[in-house]
Amino acid sequence: MTDLAVLLPFLLFCFILTATPGPNNVLVLASGAQVGVRRTLPLIVGIAIGVALQLAVVGLGLGVVFAALPGLHLLLSILGLAYLLLLAWRIATCGPIRLDAEATTPMGLLGGAAFQWINPKAWTVSISAAATYIPVQHHRLDVMLAATLLALVSLPCVGIWALAGSVLRNGLADERRAHCFNLAMAVTLLVATLPPLYQLFTH
Repeated sequence: MTDLAVLLPFLLFCFILTATPGPNNVLVLASGAQVGVRRTLPLIVGIAIGVALQLAVVGLGLGVVFAALPGLHLLLSILGLAYLLLLAWRIATCGPIRLDAEATTPMGLLGGAAFQWINPKAWTVSISAAATYIPVQHHRLDVMLAATLLALVSLPCVGIWALAGSVLRNGLADERRAHCFNLAMAVTLLVATLPPLYQLFTH
C-alpha cells in the first residue's frame, strides 16, 4: 500500500466512489438543506468513521466470511434495502425546509457510522477496495492505512454535498419546491442503490 503504483490508483478509487452520488451523499445533501452544514458535520464524520471501520473489518477477514457464506452478504443487503426504502419514504414526506433548524434533529455521528453497515454502496466500496488494493498476504498496517486514507478522502468528498444542500436551503422553505426536492432526493436515494444491488444479485 506504500507503493505509489498502488497508492495513487487507490486514492483515485476512493475519490470517485465517495464523491459520486450514493446513499451517503444523498443523505448529506438532504441534511445540509434541512439543517445547514454545521449541524451536518457529525453525520459527515460518522460516515467517514463508518466506511473506514467497514474497510478495516473486511480487510482483516470479513471478506473471507462473505466468500464462504454468500447468504450473509445477501441478508445484510436485503436489510439495507428495506431500511433505505424507509429512509426514502421519510425524506419524501418530511415537508418544507424549516429555517428554524434548531427544531430539527439530523442524523448524528453514530447514525452515520452505523448506516454504513446496511449501505449497499459502502459494502461494494469496502469489498472492492480490499480485493483490489490490499495484498492477499497483507500486513495489518496495510489495512489500517487503506482505511485511514478512505476516511480522509471521504470527508471533503461527502462534505461538499452538505455545502450544496445548504446553498439550496433558503429556496426550499417554499412548500412546493421542498416537495419536489424531497421527492427527487428520495428517488435518487433509491436509484443510487441499484448498481450495487444489481451487482449483488447477478454475481
